[in-house]
Amino acid sequence: MTAQVGVIASYDFAREAELRRWFPPSVECTLTFTEKVPSYADNLDLVTRLGEPRLLVGPTRELVARGAEAVAYLCTACSFVDGVAGERVLRETMAEHGARRALTTSSAVVAALRAVGARRVAVVHPYQEPVDQLLAAYLDASGFEVVALTPLGLDAVEDVYAVGERDVLDTVVAGDHPEADALFVSCTALPTYDALPRLEERLGKPVIGANQATAWALLKSVGERAHAPGPMNRLLVR
Repeated sequence: MTAQVGVIASYDFAREAELRRWFPPSVECTLTFTEKVPSYADNLDLVTRLGEPRLLVGPTRELVARGAEAVAYLCTACSFVDGVAGERVLRETMAEHGARRALTTSSAVVAALRAVGARRVAVVHPYQEPVDQLLAAYLDASGFEVVALTPLGLDAVEDVYAVGERDVLDTVVAGDHPEADALFVSCTALPTYDALPRLEERLGKPVIGANQATAWALLKSVGERAHAPGPMNRLLVR
């Protein structure tokens, strides 16, 4: 019997093809989107508005009606911007509107980092201030020590979709820290599927991506396993 899961992505999500590479044929993944944020002042304004629990009500009901056994909100910054308490409210909102199992990218990342035994984490991200500091605060409140916080150096929010795999590889290598047990590449908009095993082989430590962690946690919640793109994908081959 095919398992069914649902993903709510932010309205501007453009990595659907890459996301689906994590899901095995035995799982049907239905994707839906939040309503559009018509205008915003900056990165913080955008992710704050996308972090409003009300945005998840309609999409959750839609996915549950279509048979989803578990629902994930696929957006990293949108789910950490209001801290640990705010992330919990997002999951509670999905549960209140029918999701039997509910998670967010941020809660999935925390679970993934714990699964690979990380305590000290180096982070690479595309955010502007103060969103990067909110990410560090979220990870700190979740029990991790952030030993390095490296930006991709983008000028605008929209520039994230112009980032290529080589940009990710170079920035993650530069953002590694000798005290880091693992690295986290934040943001579901970044191309990481093929990059993660290459980075783990080069750096010799786990490298967790936002889409990877979300798919892993969502599939785990229904007793399935994510596709591992290589033998060095430590989270998935554990």
